[in-house]
Amino acid sequence: MAAHGEIGPMPDCAIFADTGWEPRAVYEHLGRLRDALPFPVHVVSAGDIRSDAIAKVNTTGQRFAAIPWFVRSPRGKDGIGRRQCTKEYKLEPIRRKASELINGKRRRGAVEMWVGISLDEAWRMKPSRRQYIVNRWPLLERQMRQRDCEAVLARFGWKAPKSACIGCPFHDDAMWRDLRDNAPEEFADACEVDRIIRHQPGIRGEQFMHRSRVPLDQVDLSTAAERGQPDLFLNECEGMCGV
Repeated sequence: MAAHGEIGPMPDCAIFADTGWEPRAVYEHLGRLRDALPFPVHVVSAGDIRSDAIAKVNTTGQRFAAIPWFVRSPRGKDGIGRRQCTKEYKLEPIRRKASELINGKRRRGAVEMWVGISLDEAWRMKPSRRQYIVNRWPLLERQMRQRDCEAVLARFGWKAPKSACIGCPFHDDAMWRDLRDNAPEEFADACEVDRIIRHQPGIRGEQFMHRSRVPLDQVDLSTAAERGQPDLFLNECEGMCGV
């Protein structure tokens, strides 16, 4: 919309934080964007989150996993790990690039950061914690929901893939089914990592990628309809948050 003058002013650039573990469709979409947009798309990274998860380290080299796996203790008590992935692999690299683009001159309000949160996720709208960055939410200004975003993309001949790490523990079953049915190699990769994280040094209990705390390749991902039950609630992840 910015490229076509429907949201202004024209951005100086876009920034994509690459975790190294996005689906292939996301990287293909990124390539199209870099070719089509009239402003540069900078790609930044804090490392390969998949490799770090297997090594049980975070971006600082500390020995704890940044991804909040689901945990079951030896006594059968359920828990969840610390969530640091968004901050370490997305927000911090983007902030560093923004600071670089203003040559480190972090005066108040030096950067206007557009955040693509739609009305469906308005609860995620938060002010920046950096005084030199002012957040703006163009989609919320226009009261746009995900379906409105999809309609705009279709008008321009685009369709955006769902963006999230392949092994994100916050996938719902619809996302896992989509990965299993449309990207079987990526689903197999998630299953492999799920097996690797099960018993890692320093973790009391077992870790799982799926919220059911069942090995991913054994989870029943069938729909309610497939199980002969009415689907009364559509509580599906929209898959558009970009994490």
